[in-house]
Amino acid sequence: MNVEKYLRKVGDEIWFTEFEKDNLKIDYRIKEVVYSETSPFQHILILDSYDYGPMLVLDGAIQTTTRDGYIYNEMITHVPLNIHPNPKNVLIIGGGDCGAAREVAKYPGIEKIDMVEIDEKVVEVSKKYLKEVSGNLSDPRVNFIFDDGSAYVKQKRDYLYDVIIVDSSDPVGPAVKLFETEFYQDLYNNLHEDGLMVCQSESPIYYPEMMVSIHRRLNNVFPIVKMYMATVPTYPAGFWTFTIGSKKYHEPNPEAFDKETKYVNKEIIKSCFSLPNFVKAQLNID
Repeated sequence: MNVEKYLRKVGDEIWFTEFEKDNLKIDYRIKEVVYSETSPFQHILILDSYDYGPMLVLDGAIQTTTRDGYIYNEMITHVPLNIHPNPKNVLIIGGGDCGAAREVAKYPGIEKIDMVEIDEKVVEVSKKYLKEVSGNLSDPRVNFIFDDGSAYVKQKRDYLYDVIIVDSSDPVGPAVKLFETEFYQDLYNNLHEDGLMVCQSESPIYYPEMMVSIHRRLNNVFPIVKMYMATVPTYPAGFWTFTIGSKKYHEPNPEAFDKETKYVNKEIIKSCFSLPNFVKAQLNID
């Protein structure tokens, strides 16, 4: 990875550039390069930016920031956990910044949180330098498993999960396999008879083809598939989608929501499933 491509000095200033496809570049002025290292899987940066605070960057792509990362982490966790009436065992695939696990740990009724992250260095760095996101997570229910998520769900265990959260990066590099039908079938096989899963499903503005593909593939595996949305400013085009695949439950119970959060509330849980017309048209749903 050529770090100079996206991180450079201009006079006395440091600038980070995120490239989206071939037609968009977004520049961020940086106070300080806090951490930079290439792990066995990817290049990892922690940058302290002027407008978004400390941010995690993997292979040149922003994963989370202290300014808006809570939106994504709260939406990918609290919505599915609100739908399932009594989750006990939760699996998180990816989520190396620990933000999703931190949100899941807010539920005292959850007994086990397995977090499968391929790159141990991302967890280490996030707990050290991104405490606003990770909370320096140390909940004893969280079991860190440093493994390939797609390989993990092929293994046989003596227990199943109630909720699986796929907190993956974009479908490049190590994350490609986390967007395939075979992987979704393996998730299905790892869920209880009333279990459900959720994944981030890209931008309807900037990556509509991938969003539609995820929706279609999940429909080939799960009897119930529902999409919901949020706005995450640092993600391409702002709009971002999440898709649930469920064996049984599909209606949220917003009145039961009582967690301390910055973004998610009862009204958000209720309204986030109301999709704009252009997204419905892309998915070919009413």
